[in-house]
Amino acid sequence: MTRNPHVDVLRGAAIACVLLLHFALAFGLKDSPLATLFGPDFVRALVLNGNFGVTVFFVISGYLITANSLARWDSLARIDARAFYAARARRILPPLLLALAVIVALGCAGVPYFDNSDAEPALSASFFVLGVGSVLTFWHNVLMQSAGYFNYCLNIYWSLSVEEMFYLLLPPAGVLLRRTWLFVLLCAAAIVAGPLYRAHHADNELYFMYGYLACFDAIAIGCLTALLVRRLALPLPYARLLRWLACIVLAAVYLRGIHGHEALGFTWVALAAALFLLAAAGAPQDRSGIGAGPALAPLRWMGRHSYELYLFHIIVLALLRNMFERGDVAYAGRLPLLAGFVAASALVAFGAQRLFRSTGRSGSPGPA
Repeated sequence: MTRNPHVDVLRGAAIACVLLLHFALAFGLKDSPLATLFGPDFVRALVLNGNFGVTVFFVISGYLITANSLARWDSLARIDARAFYAARARRILPPLLLALAVIVALGCAGVPYFDNSDAEPALSASFFVLGVGSVLTFWHNVLMQSAGYFNYCLNIYWSLSVEEMFYLLLPPAGVLLRRTWLFVLLCAAAIVAGPLYRAHHADNELYFMYGYLACFDAIAIGCLTALLVRRLALPLPYARLLRWLACIVLAAVYLRGIHGHEALGFTWVALAAALFLLAAAGAPQDRSGIGAGPALAPLRWMGRHSYELYLFHIIVLALLRNMFERGDVAYAGRLPLLAGFVAASALVAFGAQRLFRSTGRSGSPGPA
C-alpha cells in the first residue's frame, strides 16, 4: 500500500503523546514555561493522558494490518499464515532485540532505571529471563498484572504484547471464520467486551489499560474500518470535513482525560481515530488540510519512525534520568531538556531504522 500522509500524521501525534507522557512522569512539566503560557490544568491534561495515544496506535494497527492483508490476499480467509508471520517478524524483531539487549546489559550492570528495582522488593537480574521472555512471547502485560511495575524500561513494551497477540490471532481467525460477516461479529464482540472489562477493573490501571480485553476493542474498530473502506468512497469535501471533525472529537476526549472515563474514554478515542482513518483513506494524496503542508512535516516524520521511537525513547529517557535528578532541573531548563530528549530519541530511532533497512531485515517503515 502507498504511504498515506494523513495516517503518518495521526501516528506521529500518537507517539508524540507517548513521549510527552513519559517525559512528564520523569521530569514534570507543570513547573515550566509551558504551564505559565497555557495554565497548569491544560498542561496536565496534555501530558498525562498519553495512554490515549497507545489506543490510537491500536486502531491504526488493526486498520493497516487488515487493509494490507486484504490488498495482498483479497480476503482474510486466504491469508498465508507463514508469509504473514514472517513479514511481522522481519519488521518487529530486529530493532526489538537490539532494544532488549541494551536494557538487559545495562540492567545486569546495575544501572538505575534499567534494572528490576521498580518492584517492591527489587527483583534480581535473573528476572530478566521472565521479563524478556514475556515480551517475546506476547504476555508482558499479563506478567505486569501479577508482578506490577518492575522495570522502568521494559514495562512500556506491554503494548507490544497486545499487538503481537493480534498478529498471532488474525490469520487463524480469518481462515477459521471464512465469512466476512463472522469476522465482523467477532470484532463487534471485542468492541462490546472492552468497555465492560474496563468498567469492571476501573480501579486498577494494570487491568483497565493493559489487559488484552481492555485493548482489543480499539484494534477491532481499526479492523472494521479497513473493511468499511473497501465499500465506502467518500467525496473529497466530505473526507476533509470528517478529518476535522475526528480531530475535534479526539482533542476533546483526550483533554477530558482518562480518570473518571476509564470504561468509555478509550472507546471514544478509538472511534474518533477510526473516523479520521476512514476520511484519510478516501484521499491519501489530498494536499490540503490535516496531514499536508510543511508545518506537519515533523509529525509525519515521527509517524514514519514511530516504531523505533517507541522502542528506544525510553532508553534515552532512562539515560537522562541517570544524568539529571528531577529536582535539579530548573524551571527554565525543562523545555530545553524535553527538546533534547525528543531530538536524541529521533536520532536513535533514525539510526535504528537505517541500520535494519540497510541489512535488509526490516519491512515496512511503520509499526503496523
